[in-house]
Order: sequence, then structure tokens, then C-alpha cells
Amino acid sequence: MVAMVGDDKTEQIGKLLNDTNRPLKERFRALFTLKNLGGPVAIEAIAKCFADNSALLKHELAYCLGQMQDSAAIPHLVKVLEDKSQEPMVRHEAGEALGAIGHPDVIAILEKYRHDPVVEVAETCEIALDRVNWLLSKPQNVKDDNPYASVDPSPPADSKDIAKLTEILLNEDEKLFERYRAMFSLRNIQTVESINALGKGLKCKSALFRHEIAFVLGQIQNECSIKVLTENLQDEHENEMVRHECAEALGAIATDDCIKILNKYLNDEKQVVKESCVVALDMCEYENSPEFQYANALATVQ
Repeated sequence: MVAMVGDDKTEQIGKLLNDTNRPLKERFRALFTLKNLGGPVAIEAIAKCFADNSALLKHELAYCLGQMQDSAAIPHLVKVLEDKSQEPMVRHEAGEALGAIGHPDVIAILEKYRHDPVVEVAETCEIALDRVNWLLSKPQNVKDDNPYASVDPSPPADSKDIAKLTEILLNEDEKLFERYRAMFSLRNIQTVESINALGKGLKCKSALFRHEIAFVLGQIQNECSIKVLTENLQDEHENEMVRHECAEALGAIATDDCIKILNKYLNDEKQVVKESCVVALDMCEYENSPEFQYANALATVQ
């Protein structure tokens, strides 16, 4: 196997990921390093960590396996999806990751769990199934104009009409897959008008949908979404999966106001929210570091 980093080094990073005595922020960094390295050793180290007690970390494990798009991860993700003892947000992310990998072999398992009694899991598998079927039917080499280099749960809509996309986004009777397509198209437009349209989605019925809205607002990193993200984070009756994603989005935006808000919820009663704030504050520290500022400026020049 050819790799930029040897298997021994990858194994060491995997041990850090699986070391429950290390701070969560260090383990998250190890996870994303493994995601970037790829390969069977990295996948096995990530999969081993599904025995952890942190739902937040396990959710992120599944996300990274999906982003790696390596079919070797499929059995591990299927096992998580089938495990009813895993938290809904972890099972949901496993289903989404299977859709991200997009291999035809995942169709049967997604068909089975799109009827799951946990609504977030069922909705996720429905969208993932639609994505796999879309991949199988689409022309080769279709570009989705995604400026974030992420593997998304759906392709963006073909339209760039903000009013039309907003109508689809907020239509509770429309298929979630189509609403996701509108969401990612609005994200890719990257204007204040499109961002404000996305913010309205944080009031929609589906917790899964609200959580994905928060995720894309975090990708955009625009200060105009701080208010709506804060409202959902502060709502103690909000689904913890949504609150966690709002916290991480605020961490990505990383203004002084975001830091103050995140510090306020460092001792939240919900473990996943509390841990998300810890990780988000680490993101803020990195986003505001001289190293990041230099790398960002260099990328802009290039």
C-alpha cells in the first residue's frame, strides 16, 4: 500500500483516537487526521472507536467514514446502523455515511432502515437511498459546484433562483431529498439572501432537516447566521442533535460573540451539547490562530 504516512504512524494516531484518557479535542484532531490519511489501518482504528461512550465522537466517526468514500467502511457502518443500542444521532450518521459512499451494495440495508421507528434514522436512510439511486442514474462526471469539497447527502438543485429554492426548502409536503437539494444549492450561492433563506429552515418540523441546516450554515461561516443558530442552541426543548450542530456551526464562525455563547453552554445538561461546545471552542481557537490566518491568506492568494 502506498501512503504519505506509514502504517506504524497511522496506528499511533489511531491509538490516540481510542485513548479515553486524552482530551476530546485531541481525539477529534486524531480522527480528522485519520480521515485525511485513509486506508485500511485508518478505517479499522476509526471503527474500533464506536465502542466509545461519547455520542458526539461516534457521530463524527461515522461522518468521517462516509467522507472517505471507501467501501471497506461499509460493514462497520452497517453494524452501527443495525445496533439499536447506539444513540439515534450515531445511527443516523451511519446511514448518511452509507449514502455518501454510494455503493450499490448499501441499497438493501437502506431500504430496510428507511422504515426504522426512530424518525431521524428513517428519514436519513430515505435520503441516502435517494442519493445512491441518483448516483446510479446520473451521467458521468457531473459537477455539483460544491465550494466546500464535502460529500453531501444530496446533489444541489439545478436552479439558482433563490425565491424558488426557498419555496422548496420550506415546503413541508415536499420530499426531503428535494428540500436537501434546494438547501445545498442555496449554500453554494453564498449570498446574504441565500443564507437568510437557509436560516428560516431552522424553524421547520424535521429535526434531521434542522440539523443539516445548521451544518451548512457552519460550512458557510457567515456572521449573519449567528442569531438563528444561537436561538436553536439556547432552546432547551430543541433536539440535542440540532443543538449540537448549532454549537459546532458557531465554532466554525468563530467570532467573539460565538465564543461567549459557547462558553455559556459548556456545562449544559445534555452531554452531546456540552461536548460540542468544547470541540467548537477548540475550533474557534484554531480559526483565530496565526497559523490558520496565514494559511487562509495564502490560499486566497493562490
